[in-house]
Amino acid sequence: MSVFVPENINLLLAPLGPGDLIDRAVRFYRANFSTLVLIAAPPVIVGTILSVGWLSLSRSIFFTGGYDPMESTGYAIFTLLGSVGIWYVQTIAVLSVMGGASRNFVRHLLHGDRISFADTYRNTWGRLAGLIAASALTSFLIGLIGFLVFYAWVIVVSLAIVLIALALQAIPVLAFIVGTAVFVVSLAATYMLFCLIASRFAFVPQVMLVEGQGVFSAIGRSLMLASGNAKRFAALFAFTLVATYSALAILYVPLGWYAWLEGVEMIPFGSQITPAWYEVSAQLVWQVSIILLSPVWMIGLCLLYVDERVRHEGYDIELMATRRLGEIPSVPQNYVNPLQPALGERVPSPPSEPGPAKRSSEITSLGLE
Repeated sequence: MSVFVPENINLLLAPLGPGDLIDRAVRFYRANFSTLVLIAAPPVIVGTILSVGWLSLSRSIFFTGGYDPMESTGYAIFTLLGSVGIWYVQTIAVLSVMGGASRNFVRHLLHGDRISFADTYRNTWGRLAGLIAASALTSFLIGLIGFLVFYAWVIVVSLAIVLIALALQAIPVLAFIVGTAVFVVSLAATYMLFCLIASRFAFVPQVMLVEGQGVFSAIGRSLMLASGNAKRFAALFAFTLVATYSALAILYVPLGWYAWLEGVEMIPFGSQITPAWYEVSAQLVWQVSIILLSPVWMIGLCLLYVDERVRHEGYDIELMATRRLGEIPSVPQNYVNPLQPALGERVPSPPSEPGPAKRSSEITSLGLE
């Protein structure tokens, strides 16, 4: 019997640079666009409904008729608090679903399996509690780290620019050039510092779903596996950020233009209440951008995860050995296995779906197909 080796295995043999990583992420995204958008849509749609509902509740509570600056201030604070809470819950839901998609995508990457909406949500359901816990913990830690890092940068760069202005006040042009250079260089250094720290948590969903590990062991494994990938993580994060705001600009510009023609006042706390249709439309634009671009982030991290295992552990050699020799033998629980499985145990399926559970042994084995 012949051994099945998919064409996709070739991409594991050459380590990916930042440009290759982004290029392949975009190509995989384009090839599976409709399925990936369908996968990303449900949690975002639910978040959109909650956001619009909170907006309607806020307007019904605070705007009882006419315009009152105090009502407008209370409305802005109440809406902001609710929006932040809904956004955080939606972020956790999106990260959990994208974590479930990681296993499906890695199987697609290694074996050419079809990316499936049903498989993605089956994987997510099988590890739902762990994915929610991991997503909540890592998003909170990354948000806290990002706030502290950039807050420290604002303080340091402000003091530096003030000192430069005082030292070079006799030469304003030189002070401007030096201040601008310090601002740009320090911003780039701060961004790289943030990516260096945040990248350590990048592979938690992949480790959980691909290797079958728990939340805290997945965090430890991600910390170990992610060393040395800060530049590529920074490139992927910058690309995703730029793409997100580009999509927002493309969608917001026509909306803002139409609102301006209709006489909508864009400045907060202006002399009139912002129309409900404009606030709802702005919410929809933001949510659409999340649906369109969150799969790119997931694909990039999966490619980076597989590439890091190739670099650090000879993952491609392990896969070829697994196909010929079967899975790595298990060791007693009081021993630490230095080798991680090519693809861990399949996440448990819901009790009402015995079909996938019956096939779990076939999927777990990466041998002859």
